[in-house]
Amino acid sequence: MTGTQRRGRRVMMTPRELDAFLAEQRTCRVATVSEDGAPHVGPLWFVWDGTALWLYSVTRSKRWAQLREDPRIAVAVDDGHDYGELRGAELSGSAQIVGEVPRTGAACPELDAPERLFATKYFGLEDMPHDGGHAWLRLVPDAVVSWDFRKMGAPAG
Repeated sequence: MTGTQRRGRRVMMTPRELDAFLAEQRTCRVATVSEDGAPHVGPLWFVWDGTALWLYSVTRSKRWAQLREDPRIAVAVDDGHDYGELRGAELSGSAQIVGEVPRTGAACPELDAPERLFATKYFGLEDMPHDGGHAWLRLVPDAVVSWDFRKMGAPAG
């Protein structure tokens, strides 16, 4: 990752903390841009392999159409209810389409690991079920910003 976090180093997650956080969270919000620059944000399920965020997206969606025109993407994953519990990460870069579109399960060694992770995380299965309406996007982030407000401790009284 080429981007570095300048502010908030005190609350920034370590690489190990970030890996654990992204592995346990289930939903992210994906931001894309339209041809006229208008933003679009929508939720998706994802898996993190320590290097890339893998997004399983409906191929007949506004998101998919926008990414075909402009692959720039930002993804937010966050958690917490009270201010002192808030934690999250924003990952940004360019999304790459991996495998067939839509995905039907044809052999694609590059998808073996993410599909195994995804099938286990969301379906409790060893093998990925394919519905013929989704396909894979991979984001190897150019920049990652993270925060964990639990590191700040209790506010002074």
